[in-house]
Amino acid sequence: MKSSHWYGALLCAVLGLSGSAAFAQAAYPSKVISFIVPYGAGGGADSRSRQMAQGMSAILKQPIIVDNKAGAGGNIGTDFIAKATPDGYTIGMGNFAPLSVNKTLFGNLKYDPESDLTPIMLIEKGPLILVVNPVSSFKSVNDIVAAAKAKPGVLTFSSGGIGGSHQLSAELFKQSADIDMIHVPYKSGSAGLMDLMSNNVNMMFDQMYSAMPSVKAGKLRPIAITSDKRSPLLPDLPTFGEVGYPKVRVQNWQGLVAPKGTPKAIIDKLNAAANEVLKDPQLRGLMLEQGNEIGGGTPEEFAALIKAESAKWSVVVKTANIKPE
Repeated sequence: MKSSHWYGALLCAVLGLSGSAAFAQAAYPSKVISFIVPYGAGGGADSRSRQMAQGMSAILKQPIIVDNKAGAGGNIGTDFIAKATPDGYTIGMGNFAPLSVNKTLFGNLKYDPESDLTPIMLIEKGPLILVVNPVSSFKSVNDIVAAAKAKPGVLTFSSGGIGGSHQLSAELFKQSADIDMIHVPYKSGSAGLMDLMSNNVNMMFDQMYSAMPSVKAGKLRPIAITSDKRSPLLPDLPTFGEVGYPKVRVQNWQGLVAPKGTPKAIIDKLNAAANEVLKDPQLRGLMLEQGNEIGGGTPEEFAALIKAESAKWSVVVKTANIKPE
């Protein structure tokens, strides 16, 4: 008799716990949500995070507070998201390098992008453009390849630091064209771009949104773009595929992630809210003006992108023997 009472009490406790968990998910969100950005204030990831947080807050009817946790190439903030309680009250921006590059680059991350994080939704993808100084003799990709083959290890390219999309794009180009060039890393992309405009380096792969003002002002000459198709912002600029290097396809992307174990019902609610925000005409206009491709879609689609990108860039990093600073 006692055993049956004990079993009944245990069953009631289990049902009570599962019932309260289901209620918590149904009532979500019922308090402030923390939105972690693994980069500093004022940058592209920070600006987009604040726009997404504002829109999602209005839809979910709870405050969403943006918290910048910069450092270590995005690893510090991404690790913070991964280690947070998986209840939907800590989410964050998941970026290209922390999710698809840094595991191979650093080798000793405190988080695993695949096993410690749950994708919510891709926000956007943006191409890079190869740019040179206007006084440069280089007018095409073939000009650069010919010069690099004539004098291996002489041409230079700048970047915003080791292992970022600036360098990785150039390394992918080097491997595709079988050429040797020298990497000159700077502390930021803007510093690398300034030195290119001072004609101290030969070229740079820069994010389109970052390079466009200088291109429009005639301070930089665009050579080619890393997207699949030409950009409506620069319709005369060829893709690398068009000039014979189809493997040089690079998109610097970012999206929403949560700690692994966050209930599916909550992930779906966050996904629905984020997709709704991307319908906003003003936000869409901002993205398109920067030359970006608007994201959206399911958590599964974002997960597939991360997996494919991780496989691709691990090969590039290993082949180039890139080591962290």
